[in-house]
Amino acid sequence: MHEYSTLAAVDLGSNSFHLQVARVEQRQLYPLDSLKEMVQLAAGLSEDLILDETSQNRALACLEQFGERLRGLPQHAVRVVGTNSLRVAKNSAEFLQKARKALGFPIEIIAGYEEARLIFLGVAHGLPPSDEALLVVDIGGGSTEFIIGSQLRARKLESLPIGCISHSQAFFPDGKITKASLKQAELAARSEIQAATSEFSATHWQKAYGSSGTARALAHILALNGYNNGNEEATIITRTGLEKLRDYLLKQGDLNKLSIPGLNPNRRIIIAGGFAIMHAIFTELKIEKMEISNGALRQGVLYDMLGRFHKEDMRDISVQEFMQRYRVDQQQAARIEALAILFGKQLLVDYSDKEETENALKLLSWAASMHEIGISVAHTSYHKHSAYILDNADIPGFSRMEQFELSQLVLSHRGSLAKNKCFFSQPINLARSLALRFATIFYRSRTHIDLPAMTLSLNGKHCTLCIPSSWLENHPLTATLLNNEIKLWEKVNIDLHIKNIN
Repeated sequence: MHEYSTLAAVDLGSNSFHLQVARVEQRQLYPLDSLKEMVQLAAGLSEDLILDETSQNRALACLEQFGERLRGLPQHAVRVVGTNSLRVAKNSAEFLQKARKALGFPIEIIAGYEEARLIFLGVAHGLPPSDEALLVVDIGGGSTEFIIGSQLRARKLESLPIGCISHSQAFFPDGKITKASLKQAELAARSEIQAATSEFSATHWQKAYGSSGTARALAHILALNGYNNGNEEATIITRTGLEKLRDYLLKQGDLNKLSIPGLNPNRRIIIAGGFAIMHAIFTELKIEKMEISNGALRQGVLYDMLGRFHKEDMRDISVQEFMQRYRVDQQQAARIEALAILFGKQLLVDYSDKEETENALKLLSWAASMHEIGISVAHTSYHKHSAYILDNADIPGFSRMEQFELSQLVLSHRGSLAKNKCFFSQPINLARSLALRFATIFYRSRTHIDLPAMTLSLNGKHCTLCIPSSWLENHPLTATLLNNEIKLWEKVNIDLHIKNIN
């Protein structure tokens, strides 16, 4: 994988969109530029989870600006991630097509656990090295992430569906704050947080950190109004300070008229929801003081990219952990992986984008390594179990699209092909599926065998396997399986030809 002197990360959050550009120097990142826009995407989600046109237009206008700043950067030097609102919106796919056109770069939707992992990575890189266990809390527009970790590694992750925008809309829709509405908001947040209380309580960490906008806004308000018992630092939140702010909010009673030093007018209408969640977090997890971190999701994305370029890819670690967890036959996986990559290189030899080819082969390698994880569930239809796990599990380092591709590759490695017909419409997917499927056929015996010199080629919808006829005569089972493949691929309009060579 190529290295780049400049990297950029775009965080499409439910409240704000962020762009961070950084210079790379000897495995370190130095900020060059940043842009932020409070798009408030979550405010445009209807009750039936449809993203309205107004919020889409706000987002697209912002992305066009970001796209201008990113123009000229290589595709693989920029990573764009979408979070909760884009995870849950039913019309997310349609919006993402327009968003990619406006921005000029592909957009990954990441799962809540992956978002949490990247947040911790961003926070940890901004702190002095320490072996202490840290709690990191990130209240976003549509979700809240909890992480406990040390050094640069997250150990416990949680993502809950409560955020400052969604909570404000649910409990303060007209902007009015009453004792009843604030109590209901806090109790609702506590009810969600209780699922994580036992694992994230104060007995499991030494220091607590808040990340991103809500935490930073609350700390700023507490400092400028002297609510932290005389401590005027804008980098901490205390339980005492939150209680004083709670009294102030109830006294004011109307968010539309709220004016308090330190509060950005753009955040006025959503501060109550964010406050209720933070107050509930302090109560449930028994936090007395929380420091504010400069790091956040976008920094975590940048450092994750940097790690990939230096062969420190979290995805490699996750694959190894999954193989161990599901007791994969390591020798068989290695055999399948080696042959699948050999076939994959042959099939993609003429593909124009060399870096995309490299990434495609890496995903093929991971699929080959994990294609049998479903055997731990049941041997019958194990490929379906494998595919389900890969599509639905939390796999650190992988985007939702990458997990979908892994799932489809594994699903297509045996059995009927009709279920993958749409997946095969992309030539690169067809090539990878052919490579993995043929690799599993040749190693059906699950033992080492001496394979002949052979080639697999693809021209449009025409695939040809060239193999010595003498070898097939000595391996009748493989010959039968290959002949069966001709009929199976014919059903999805792929012409497979077995060409005998001497």
